[in-house]
Amino acid sequence: MRTHPLVALAVVAATITTVAAVGQAIPVPPQQPLKKVHHADAALDAHPAASSAVPQWLIAPAASAASGADAAASANAIRRPAADASPIERGRYLAAAGDCAGCHTAAGGTPYAGGRPLATPFGTVLSANLTPDATGLKGWSADQFYRALHEGISANGDHLYPAFPYNWFTRMPRADTDALFAYLQSLPPTPHKLDRNQLPFPFNIRALVSVWNMLYLDKTEFKPDPAHDEQWNRGAYLVEGPGHCAACHTPRTVLGGPKSGHDFQGGAFDTWFAPDLTPNGRTGLGGWSRDELVQFLRTGRNAHALATGEMGIVVQDSTSLLADDDLQAIASYLYDRAASPAASMTPPDTAMMKAGEAIFVDQCSACHLMRGAGQALAFPPLARSANLQQSDPTTALRIILAGTQASPTRAQPTGFTMPAFAWKLDDRQVAAVATYVRNEWGNAAPAVAPDQVARLRDKLHFDAHTDGRTKPTPMTHPGPNTLGSADTDSRDNGSAQAGRAAPGGDAASAASKPPSSPDQASGPGGAPPLSPGAAAS
Repeated sequence: MRTHPLVALAVVAATITTVAAVGQAIPVPPQQPLKKVHHADAALDAHPAASSAVPQWLIAPAASAASGADAAASANAIRRPAADASPIERGRYLAAAGDCAGCHTAAGGTPYAGGRPLATPFGTVLSANLTPDATGLKGWSADQFYRALHEGISANGDHLYPAFPYNWFTRMPRADTDALFAYLQSLPPTPHKLDRNQLPFPFNIRALVSVWNMLYLDKTEFKPDPAHDEQWNRGAYLVEGPGHCAACHTPRTVLGGPKSGHDFQGGAFDTWFAPDLTPNGRTGLGGWSRDELVQFLRTGRNAHALATGEMGIVVQDSTSLLADDDLQAIASYLYDRAASPAASMTPPDTAMMKAGEAIFVDQCSACHLMRGAGQALAFPPLARSANLQQSDPTTALRIILAGTQASPTRAQPTGFTMPAFAWKLDDRQVAAVATYVRNEWGNAAPAVAPDQVARLRDKLHFDAHTDGRTKPTPMTHPGPNTLGSADTDSRDNGSAQAGRAAPGGDAASAASKPPSSPDQASGPGGAPPLSPGAAAS
């Protein structure tokens, strides 16, 4: 017997009403506090004098007229320390502004205890222990700490390597370096003996840094510009001083110094490329509003991007812990700078774009959607993406090869993850899909060559099961967990037509008959052919 649709609808409505009524009668347990994920939180918990409550200077009093969500937001707003706050409290805030924990905390290690490897073009340097242990800053004076931040000289008189960005910390006045030192001295001492100098000869000779200092070290402290307002000057200080944004976002010379006249136009480091921070409408911040930049710095995501990788650490341990007026000040300063010059583009090869499109449709469109629109605050849009359109594709290639995860913050605790494709796509396929997404939907960027992918793949040190070479499992050679055969149409999976040859001309015809040799099945050199059919299996 069939139930009339109107009767069924009435039953559903009655059920919803009953559930709602019952729900109102059930007491709701109080929300559990969010699990802490910040280095700064861990340091606060470990501090012997710290209470379980957040310091009062960090909490804005709730307005008496505020109610509901407004009152909650006001109560949890982060505030800058008042002028009469203790040096330790001011130093804690400055440590967040400088992202000290980001570099001076090893993976799984104690906050500020150092040991994180910092890759440079000249070799690897391990970050220093900043806790007051004998292996760290025990025995240092405030004068020696000031000298380290302003001259790059350690307490024992040795030169510090500029992987420690003292050439930006010189902007910090003595009152701020003293406050920062007071906070670091208040941390629990953590033994962590390190062989920090792992550079090869002759770069392991610290005295050579004196030459670098003559070329690039400016010891001038920050002075407010009377031509600009207080907000602009505060932003300039944070960006140019403790925040040292240009350390990553400015291209470098062959000697590792900032390239003059190219401030904030994007810079390569290790296996990343820090994007353009100028108001350039295509590669920079010109496509974002100021409020969107503030949202990104506060929460790690906005309508355009999610903070991952190194920038994810910066947001997690630094900008998400700053007061809103400081984030607004940073935006005010960055948007007032001159935009980087527009670059001329050569359209990519049509065949490469077609191959990249096929891979994108089969592998990427489920999350990023067919037109690259993405899904708000979860999977970033690829259309008009500044990150994708950088002159250097390193970050885009790294994310495709190794995958990535959005860094969780208090405002956005869910870290959405993109899977790695190094095991699945060979160098030509990665180059093709990267070129496609960098030049579709209004995007424009230089084409990616397979050898660029190969060099980055080598640097990322995948194991034999994931490097895509030692144990290749590209798309046309399914792994043991799939029943599909090479060059079959994945849309048929799970149906009676499973195993049908994929459309695509040569690939489809090749799939309908056995190859006469292994090379015919895999393409030149044993690599899978780049074709729409290859992307459909």
